[in-house]
Amino acid sequence: MTGATSVCAVGATLGEGPCWSVSEQKLWFVDIKQKKIHRFDPVEERLESWDAPAQPGWILPASDGSLITGLQSGLHRFDPASKRFIALAAPEADIPGNRLNDATVDPRGRLWFGSMDDGETEATGQVWQYDRGHIAKARIAPVTITNGPAFSPNGRILYHVDTLGRTIHAFDVTNDGMVSGHRVFATIEEGKGYPDGPTVDSEGNVWIALFGGWGVRRYSPSGELTGFVRLPVANVTKIAFGGSGFRTAYATTARKGLSDAELADQPHAGDLFSFRVEVPGLPMTAISLDN
Repeated sequence: MTGATSVCAVGATLGEGPCWSVSEQKLWFVDIKQKKIHRFDPVEERLESWDAPAQPGWILPASDGSLITGLQSGLHRFDPASKRFIALAAPEADIPGNRLNDATVDPRGRLWFGSMDDGETEATGQVWQYDRGHIAKARIAPVTITNGPAFSPNGRILYHVDTLGRTIHAFDVTNDGMVSGHRVFATIEEGKGYPDGPTVDSEGNVWIALFGGWGVRRYSPSGELTGFVRLPVANVTKIAFGGSGFRTAYATTARKGLSDAELADQPHAGDLFSFRVEVPGLPMTAISLDN
């Protein structure tokens, strides 16, 4: 692994949800608090941005070539050309203080996404599964801030992050999407930041971004801490693998919560960073929309 460098001066309040588009060879990500959806072209070093009607937690590809984003108001299809957002589902319309926060797609094309209390105090965050138009809660206990989930390469292990609890949980997943066999995968020591977005590489190593922890940790599939990439900013939110051979890790970061003095010491807070990795990542599976 090599040191991280800023590749795009975004200045995001809360950069999140990076996802590499194989067809475009570009990186999609969001700024939750500025209600922005971004697309970064690393070859042209160019950033395009769109305004979202509500706080976006993530944006991911679908099987029909479209994009699905998780807004505070629910799941939406997003068309960059028309700038339109079309509502698909609102699983938590009865909890207006919640918002959608992070997501991934399992190898079978099922979308898994989490919610959180936007005020960061109440344990109202749930993990949901969207399977070809059908939404259901996963059998995972609610927490205040969910992050992830992420999956092992074969899709049989789900990693779920309880951010305020500083804990990464693991579950077994059956072919039909049922979760069981809960165990604690890893915990973050007090003073080392809070676990944010998880990402898994092609060998099953679990990468955990640290909000307030100045970098990204890598854990082996057995839960052993095997690496750390330090960034020059405190709040790292998530990485995504992209580029040639999926050997470039792109990291989103945040200015949220930093004082004026801290921002002066961290001029690149909120930027998009990248670093090279020895073990490649995997392409994101498209969300299956077929019935």
